[in-house]
Amino acid sequence: MLTEARARTAAGVADALRCVVTRPLPRAVVTIVMSLNLSACSTGYLLQAARGQWQLLRQRQPIERVIEDARTEEAVKARLRIVREARDFASAELALPDNPSYRSYAALGRPYVVWNVIAAPEFSVEPKRWCFPITGCIAYRGYFRERNARRYAETLRGQGFDVAVAGVAAYSTLGRFADPVLDTMMRYGELELVGTMFHELAHQLVYVKNDSEFNEAFAMTVEQEGVARWLAAHDRSSELNGYRERREQQRGVVSRFAAGRRRLDALYRESLAPGPRRARKQQLLGEIGDDVRGYERGLGIRSGYDAWLDEGLNNAHLASVATYFDCVPGFQRLLATQRGELTRFYAEVRALGRGPASARRALCAGP
Repeated sequence: MLTEARARTAAGVADALRCVVTRPLPRAVVTIVMSLNLSACSTGYLLQAARGQWQLLRQRQPIERVIEDARTEEAVKARLRIVREARDFASAELALPDNPSYRSYAALGRPYVVWNVIAAPEFSVEPKRWCFPITGCIAYRGYFRERNARRYAETLRGQGFDVAVAGVAAYSTLGRFADPVLDTMMRYGELELVGTMFHELAHQLVYVKNDSEFNEAFAMTVEQEGVARWLAAHDRSSELNGYRERREQQRGVVSRFAAGRRRLDALYRESLAPGPRRARKQQLLGEIGDDVRGYERGLGIRSGYDAWLDEGLNNAHLASVATYFDCVPGFQRLLATQRGELTRFYAEVRALGRGPASARRALCAGP
């Protein structure tokens, strides 16, 4: 599998914890709410987010304690030893934040920590955005319970949106809390496990309000560069070559989604009646799926988008892929101009984040 069809939540709790309610809440939840300078709004969305984050805070244990506990399974101990080493590597070698995040562990006993809802209008490839005081406007909305995410997705479908629901194994609170390593991450192989941690720490380093595409592509770039350096530091050259080959294959899959998205965008700009436009849309979506499957068959690979392809692609699926990958080549070029020096790269990214959105779009557009 090249990549899970996923949408990690940057600042997951801050995305949601934006409302003050009058009903009693646990003290820890009240602390979360008040620390985020929240204003009154949707009680239900606040409660599910606050309780979900409170559960994480309540269940954290220092990784050292979990490893030393005789009741901990040996397989979990082994993975946590890797996490511990990779966490130190992240700060020492990748210049990522050196703080308490990912130095504790929480077992939730479910497949994902949150489920993200992604939506796009019927005739647009641009994702719907939800706006919050801390994170700004973002291209997804997270729920700690799958049924709540799917219920909200159905509401959006009823309003005419194309919708996708994606399970998320990890998220970042942008350093506002000491994010734990979760049991939802343990099903990953070693490289995706450490890469996920590098990705989420990157969100703590640079985060730009109202620009999900910039934030996620930056974190994906740090993840991929970090994993490559992790393998090189451990003299695992054959694995490094394999990892690079898989990344190249991933780019091939993503480029096919991107090309299809451009074709759809052109269609949506045409002056067509809704009926013919809808029929042409479905034809194009089918062609995009066939193109991706043909590419996979040619290489004998599985890209991880099987569920989306099986159920039939829609605008929300394509918007989600674009959010995470469209700008990655631009960040890779920027890293190359800094000759791989990460601290200089981060400084350039911060400068772009402080500047106009047009400069960030230029980076993503490429040469």
